[in-house]
Amino acid sequence: MTTIALCQIPVSPDPPTNLKRVKEALARAEGADLAIFPEATLTRYGRRITELAEPLDGPFVSGLAEAAGEHGLPVIAGVFESGDDRVRNTAVVLDAQGALRAAYRKIHLFDSFGAKESDLVAPGAEPVVVELAGLRVGLATCYDLRFPELFRALVDRGAELFAVIAAWGSGPLKEEHWVTLVKARALENTMWTAAVGQAPNPAESSDGYGVGRSMLVDPLGVVRADAGTGPGVQLVQVDHEWTATARATLPCLQHRVL
Repeated sequence: MTTIALCQIPVSPDPPTNLKRVKEALARAEGADLAIFPEATLTRYGRRITELAEPLDGPFVSGLAEAAGEHGLPVIAGVFESGDDRVRNTAVVLDAQGALRAAYRKIHLFDSFGAKESDLVAPGAEPVVVELAGLRVGLATCYDLRFPELFRALVDRGAELFAVIAAWGSGPLKEEHWVTLVKARALENTMWTAAVGQAPNPAESSDGYGVGRSMLVDPLGVVRADAGTGPGVQLVQVDHEWTATARATLPCLQHRVL
């Protein structure tokens, strides 16, 4: 068994406020083997991401690393990484000592539903699987969820868990899309999937951004936990023996032709 803390926090435009919320959430995640935070934990989306973006040794990731080491708890969280002309939308992975183990740059940018993330963000190119908390964790960010080929690439790289971080925007049918796609990626790959989104935060944003609904979905597509829309930290259990049982029942990965 692996215990994961789904850390569904609201995200402010102010990085120090968000770092404080991360530290408060980690204090509530006692007993977990891994804590997962949303996409864009550094700061809310908007034009200011270009001025607030930092290198991976900047103060925000350094603060995350210090908090991870203090609690002895690996952390996955989304930041904006400074670049040349555009930033990177980056998922950082820190181990229980606070060391940076991996950085996944979001491959699929959200140029949909009237938004154009690529105006401010440069795409990544490489899928990332990292060993963390005794698991091989495959990383994905938000809009990546709509591209099943990425998740098969993570399977081929030996992933044993999908960790999806998101700032899934509100709007007609968007919440339904989120739930459907998280379940689909879990079911079609017979893979435990931990998906963590931002809690809605109307007090700090006029756009109502973020639908919440952080979830743990099992390898047969069953939702084992759903955090709803409010902020909170939920501890969930990943049963690795159930993965073997599910794949014996539904051996679709063995039946792949392409």
